[in-house]
Amino acid sequence: MTSTDSDAEAKPGRLYYLIPREELTEERGDIDLPKLASLLLDGKWLVILVTSIFLMAGLAYALLATERYRAEVLLIPADDGAARGLTAQFGGLAQLAGLNLGSADISEQLAVLKSEGFARSFIEREDLLRIILHDEWDETRNEWRGSPENWPDVRDAVRIFDNDIRFVVHDRKTGIVTLAIEWHDPATAAAWANLMATRINEQMRARAVDDAEDNIAFLTAELARTDLVVIQQAIGRLLEFELQKLMLARGSSEYAFRIVDSAQVPKRRVSPQRTIIVALSACAGLIISILLLVLRDRWRSSQSAAGPGDSRTKRKVSEHG
Repeated sequence: MTSTDSDAEAKPGRLYYLIPREELTEERGDIDLPKLASLLLDGKWLVILVTSIFLMAGLAYALLATERYRAEVLLIPADDGAARGLTAQFGGLAQLAGLNLGSADISEQLAVLKSEGFARSFIEREDLLRIILHDEWDETRNEWRGSPENWPDVRDAVRIFDNDIRFVVHDRKTGIVTLAIEWHDPATAAAWANLMATRINEQMRARAVDDAEDNIAFLTAELARTDLVVIQQAIGRLLEFELQKLMLARGSSEYAFRIVDSAQVPKRRVSPQRTIIVALSACAGLIISILLLVLRDRWRSSQSAAGPGDSRTKRKVSEHG
């Protein structure tokens, strides 16, 4: 070996640090299954304590939470075949005259059923403000709690009713509309659901009657003004249709929706789901306890590494020429 090769292989003064493989694993903070099992065994009382606390908290919530029951009414759009036929026959002429002959589409009925205006009218008509906002009503003083400027009104009741009480689902394949009411009293939930189904038909029927009467008044005035026989015949056919629509609206109690299945008083609550709550609470407690054990182990490792007797002291190797 030449002197040049010897100088290339070893240079005086260069230092090398050798770190064992197991120490590198500890520095990265990796925890394998045997170590995790050891942590659980050593900290079993902490796991039992934390899991028990979460379990008891979940059980207390499941038992003390307000029970809610769901009552459902199944609706289908009212079949108005005659009206659809006349609409197809006179639709073009009605559009020229600026008249609304109705449509088989139920988007309007659904929009009204889901609207805040319909909820407001239902709450005001049935005097449900204090029932929906019962937590804020003081029975002893017979007034709202808090200062008068902070008293709730029907807008607050509509917001709660729209978000937490009334639910409307439309199945486009079958055409079935499900109107559901959730409340803590099952009999009240069923009564409200059936009453809302009646009210939506009443409101849509009243709207159809008003539209038909306005159209009849308009067509009658136009008929009196024209002398053309063709126009008179066309207006006469439109008047016939409006009279039929007015007769159907006044004579049918299920004008917008037909009730397939009325709401029955529910026997089983929809919330709280006590079994699921307790199971999730126990799982959360177990996960939190494991995280605490892992964090405690890493904290102890960092403390021991910072001490004077650090077992992971790097070994220095010096090479000389």
